[in-house]
Amino acid sequence: MDSRELVKRTLEFDRPKRVPRQLWTLPWAEIHHPEMLRKIWNDFPDDIVGAPRFLHQPIYTTGEQYEIGTFVDEWGCIFENRQRGVIGEVKVPLLKTWEDAKRLRLPDELLSLDVELVNQFCRETDLFVMAGNCPRPFERLQFLLTSEKVYLDLGEQSPELLELLNRIHNFYLDEMELWATTDVDAMMFMDDWGAQKALLISPSMWRKIFKPLYKEYVELAHNHGKYIFMHSDGYIADILADLAEIGVDAINAQLFAMDIGALGKQLRGAMTFWGEIDRQYLLSFGTPSEIAKAVYRVKEAFYADGGVIAQCEFGAGAKPENVYQVFKTWQEI
Repeated sequence: MDSRELVKRTLEFDRPKRVPRQLWTLPWAEIHHPEMLRKIWNDFPDDIVGAPRFLHQPIYTTGEQYEIGTFVDEWGCIFENRQRGVIGEVKVPLLKTWEDAKRLRLPDELLSLDVELVNQFCRETDLFVMAGNCPRPFERLQFLLTSEKVYLDLGEQSPELLELLNRIHNFYLDEMELWATTDVDAMMFMDDWGAQKALLISPSMWRKIFKPLYKEYVELAHNHGKYIFMHSDGYIADILADLAEIGVDAINAQLFAMDIGALGKQLRGAMTFWGEIDRQYLLSFGTPSEIAKAVYRVKEAFYADGGVIAQCEFGAGAKPENVYQVFKTWQEI
């Protein structure tokens, strides 16, 4: 059973031979722990890979995304970074007025996808291949406007904000439609929705404004025979059932910010839990025994002849031996 088949059987709850793996890394890990990172990759190779973003037209960015200083992304959003190896933050809005929003230039270069090169990449690997794009409408609003303005305008149901959101969403649909014509196995979208103990907006507002957008992403992927994955950080227990309802196949969430046992009782077998292991405490400060117990806890809550992908993030502050222990434990159980 190759990696592609392994992941598919996991998503279908069809008794894969083992739990598939995927390690997420930030350049911070390569900078500070290169030897251990290579050992993890060597001992526990990934089963999931992202397709490169092969484009006919170059994208316009300036600066280095993971270096100290300023980075301007393909939308023109300005990120300030003070720590090498991680992603910076937007401090100044690109769109200072709604007139600016009308003049927003969309990154149409992302629509110049070389489908044949993507398909060639898929043919030449037996790994499960994810599309190389990732819609993130809520976060894109924040990158364009700053979080403070987005929350204020959501509270007021500002028509200008909703118009901008619709424009962003339609661009993402166009981009997804292109990727859906390729031979990738799955597509992905994301938005970080959780604070430490609650959703960032009310569940009712989320269901009214954002759930319909996500439903369109899911339907587009499924209509083209693709699986669809989602990532969202923080406490998102209030909307996980909604994501299962609209057909999200796999969710990457900070499980340890929520009641894992309750989530297992509610959603075990409803969708695949694509990691993760707690990076607030366990990966940075935990003991090997605590790491192993955490892995068992995830498996006991969510495994149902599939339905679990071994995943964690090797990011800033994580102990390399703890990241290794995550995958070692998954290998042993």
